Amino acid sequence: MTGQNISIRTATRADLDALLALEQSCYPFPWSRRQFIDEFDNPAATIDVALVEEQLAGYLCSWLICGELQIQNLATSPAYRRRGIGQMLLEYVIARCRGAGLLSAWLEVREDNQAAIKLYTGCGFEVQGRRKKYYQDGEDALLLGRSF
Repeated sequence: MTGQNISIRTATRADLDALLALEQSCYPFPWSRRQFIDEFDNPAATIDVALVEEQLAGYLCSWLICGELQIQNLATSPAYRRRGIGQMLLEYVIARCRGAGLLSAWLEVREDNQAAIKLYTGCGFEVQGRRKKYYQDGEDALLLGRSF
């Protein structure tokens, strides 16, 4: 994204309304305010946000426990899709966690979300399995993993 100032930082509770708005613009079953608050209260969780000229462009919520990174949620604002924001967030989180002893990373993704699958496999993740009827609407999830 040439010509635009992109930064990534850890989210704070002051970002909550912007996170909720972004989440609601991205998902048919968005996380609730309570779910985000629970992530802020979870000592294993971190929410990293990508800002384009101070505008929230995306976020990645993850947990790091005993060397295992669990990607809980990744969202990119529709206005900033296909500009590398998701990849930047993923690479940033992996680099941050490598410094804390990262051994493996895991996530679930909707089996029909080809853009997300392409992002994750492009970053070295491989399909490890399937979770039947994982999502609220009954869609299966693919389990993706990567070792470091």
